[in-house]
Amino acid sequence: MRKRAVFFGALDYAVERHHLDANPLPGLKWTAPKQVEEVDRRVVCNHQQARALLGAVGREGAIGRRLVAYYAVAYYAALRPGEINALNEDTVELPEEHDEDQWGMLRLAISRPATGAGWRDEPPPDRQEIAPARQLKHRAVGDTRPVPACPPLVAILRQHIAEFGFASDGRLFTGVRGGEVSDSVIGRVWATARADALTPAQAASPIAHRVYDLRHACLSGWLNAGVSPQQVAEWAGHSVAVLHRVYAKCVDGDDITARKRIAAALALDAEQ
Repeated sequence: MRKRAVFFGALDYAVERHHLDANPLPGLKWTAPKQVEEVDRRVVCNHQQARALLGAVGREGAIGRRLVAYYAVAYYAALRPGEINALNEDTVELPEEHDEDQWGMLRLAISRPATGAGWRDEPPPDRQEIAPARQLKHRAVGDTRPVPACPPLVAILRQHIAEFGFASDGRLFTGVRGGEVSDSVIGRVWATARADALTPAQAASPIAHRVYDLRHACLSGWLNAGVSPQQVAEWAGHSVAVLHRVYAKCVDGDDITARKRIAAALALDAEQ
């Protein structure tokens, strides 16, 4: 409303200066377009594509090898970027290698959202935090959110920790020189991996265009695997209502069921 008032005043001034015959704004009827919240299912990669993308990341030199687990956490556990950035040795629980149950747990407590220039691939001065910690999205201060780590993710995390360990302050992901990884580096490595792993047609499409699309792929996969929406919402940090609204077009079940019913009806008509 403030911007509209300023614009209205500017048009009135233009009328006073005889640049306009009349202020056209009062006669205009305009409704703001609805913001698109639903995920476009075209951005959702399948499991084969995701594995190919992670493999391509690992071929991107020293920083690529450090980021394989970063993207894997987004794909296999649906973490937001700020939640991935906040992972540390206290929040990553992995089973022993000889354990029969190879599921782990990520116990999220805080988020460190990207802050543009605040994410640098260099040690922060005096070892102070660059990205300030805040509570998890849609959660009160102090709330935690457990998210299971499936066996493929556990294997990737175990390999990452064996090769790179944790930072002196406990952080799981660091740059080559020990600092926080720049969001521009994360985006650049991902763009290169897409060009390497996908066909030209796929690379030109919206498939996994952003790193955040890996979260969409994970949540869509859980829903299509038959995990209850209540459980998926809890792991994702969403309400069930938001989950249904955002991922309505990414769930295959209703579409497949509807097609089978139509096919059955057509077959019945053909027999009569």
